[in-house]
Amino acid sequence: MITRRNFLKTSAATGLALAVSDIAAPAIAKGAKLRVGYVSPQTGPLAGFAESDAYNIKAFLGSDAGKNFEVIAKDSQSNPNRAAEVAKSLIVDDEINLMLVGSTPETTNPVSTTCEAEGMPVISTTAPWQPWFIGQQGNPGDPASWKPFKFAYHYFWGLEDIIAVYTGMWKQLSTNGKVGGLFPNDADGNAWGDPKNGLKPGLAAAGFTLTDPGRYQNLSDDFTAQVNAFKAANAEIVTGVVIPPDFTTFWNQARQQGLKPKAVTVAKAILFPQSVETLGDAGNNLSSEVWWSASHPFKSSLTGQSARQLADAYEKATGKQWTQPLGFKLANLEVAIDVLKRAKKLEPTAIRDAIAQTDYHSIVGPLTWKGGPLNPVPNVCITPLVGGQWKKGKKFKYDLEIVSNKTAPNIPLDSAFEAIKYS
Repeated sequence: MITRRNFLKTSAATGLALAVSDIAAPAIAKGAKLRVGYVSPQTGPLAGFAESDAYNIKAFLGSDAGKNFEVIAKDSQSNPNRAAEVAKSLIVDDEINLMLVGSTPETTNPVSTTCEAEGMPVISTTAPWQPWFIGQQGNPGDPASWKPFKFAYHYFWGLEDIIAVYTGMWKQLSTNGKVGGLFPNDADGNAWGDPKNGLKPGLAAAGFTLTDPGRYQNLSDDFTAQVNAFKAANAEIVTGVVIPPDFTTFWNQARQQGLKPKAVTVAKAILFPQSVETLGDAGNNLSSEVWWSASHPFKSSLTGQSARQLADAYEKATGKQWTQPLGFKLANLEVAIDVLKRAKKLEPTAIRDAIAQTDYHSIVGPLTWKGGPLNPVPNVCITPLVGGQWKKGKKFKYDLEIVSNKTAPNIPLDSAFEAIKYS
């Protein structure tokens, strides 16, 4: 398919690819700036996912490896329509060579779909692979119809991993096995709450019963229906995939209305230290999945930093506590350099082919799309996942401690999982 971008790139690529690169990549012209598009939710309710973006990009561009690159960052404003719009602008107007995107299906999916339609190679992360892969299919309900993508590649964990991690934490407590689910009407909520492909079957196989009151709209101000449903079911565990402001509303109303679960394990909302600090003492012992931490046993092949060194450098530079996306956003930039170093030509299909042949050790672990156990479906690479719990900290108000690691024993434990305490 001929697009405006393809026409413009065809006319410019030949001259750009003639010279020898400073970093020995045949596709990179000496002294030229390769343009990398970068889309994330820098504002809006998902902004916690992009908190480390400015730090990561600045550090990348200031390194020797980054001197040949220009990173053009765009804010999705936590809005899927806006994400698609800025992606199209980066491709057509800014004439980027490679797209990077991260931070929930509300951002990754519209950007990846736009790139696929425009023939732009894109590396996506920070969204469970099912909402990303299945959510972009023409018929998500028919697995037989699912097709691989031509230009879009993704790395992160999947719902099978979240089920194993969550139940691994909950089994450390004595509970009745009854779980209340909070699932919004968005790509994540619909995937997690799907009765066939979501959490319910996996939880049942592990001995837990899920109560799902149905979808609610993001930025709701009343969770009384959900609280009453969980109380009626005698749910001693609450889970879900909730944006930060909605969880704050739910948790405050739940405590006011007498819902006192032993465990609250929620994705999205309590991944970030500032979200937990906002809850005050009510944040203690809340739990979530941990995709990356300062104690993960990986290092960057780009900078040589260990996870601990990266976290310490971030805290020193910003005065803020490390946050999980810090590692994944660095990994995206790492892989971008690796891919463009290996691309035989500076054109979309050659860059796409280089992505498909990736076999790289990053700050978040090994990444490959060459086939094998890390690739549950085409275009997807899974990364390690463990369980964490927010406990009273020393330097900061709360520390995220690793409390369950059966899914990734190479990631060390910090402490045991504890029930929530109520005053």
